[in-house]
Amino acid sequence: MNAGICPPAGKLTVFPLAARGGEKRTGNSACPHTMWLTLLYSCTGGAALLYALYRWVIPAVVQYHGGLALFWHDVLVERMLDTVTQSTRPQRLLGAVQKNATRGDPRSVVKAIDDFCRNKEWAMNVGDEKGCILDSVVSELNPDTVLELGTYCGYSTVRIASLLPPRAKLITLEFNPDFALIARQVIAWAGLEDKVQLVEGASGDWIPKMKEQFGVKTFDLVFLDHWKDRYLPDAKLIEECSLLRKGSILLADNVICPGTPDYLEYVRNSPKYKSQYFKSHLEYTKVEDGLEKSVFLG
Repeated sequence: MNAGICPPAGKLTVFPLAARGGEKRTGNSACPHTMWLTLLYSCTGGAALLYALYRWVIPAVVQYHGGLALFWHDVLVERMLDTVTQSTRPQRLLGAVQKNATRGDPRSVVKAIDDFCRNKEWAMNVGDEKGCILDSVVSELNPDTVLELGTYCGYSTVRIASLLPPRAKLITLEFNPDFALIARQVIAWAGLEDKVQLVEGASGDWIPKMKEQFGVKTFDLVFLDHWKDRYLPDAKLIEECSLLRKGSILLADNVICPGTPDYLEYVRNSPKYKSQYFKSHLEYTKVEDGLEKSVFLG
């Protein structure tokens, strides 16, 4: 045994790791930093994906399917935004009008709402495409007395009232007091409060009171845009109350989507009416919808 090779007695020799089987010592100081970066990238990527789905992908898909479009926009998105913003869709719509529309200019109010609904948040107004059809009917008829069933936020009210002759009267009925509160402010912002009488309550309660309460003999135009299951009973109630004259027009929105099959069957087959369908799309989507124009024949 070579004494020059052995360590002195009582001493411990420590060999480097590299000398033992080629092992290398690896430090752990960078691991937490890498882990946090990975987590950050994952969260950022996930958030970007969710935003893309919410903002572009899902809206692009559902705009071709009526049921999905209504469920997505009118249930899921509305409830989510109500919770996040602690406000309601009508309140947000009013804010867009006050921010972007010129006070006293009805067309700028209509444009502000259309821009809001196309680019920010969908809402069930008659919309810009069907709104042009509504405009053409109002302009052609040039009515003195108009009844609107379903005010919502006042979009169609503003479109109609802005086209009426000076002494014309527009009565609009809204069941929901929260909607009515917003609609009054939208109508006032458009400078049309003198032409519009907004009445809160159920259509079935107010229609029989029209002659007594408002001095109306008949309506030249009735625009139906409220609960779809009320179209037919309210149309019949208007007839029973003798609120239509020969040549009066019933103009009904959303007759295809969500749809009013019983109303369509009635006005298209009744000898009291001559009906015409104006094909269009559900507001701010590619889903087929339209307006039904029914001329009362007496």
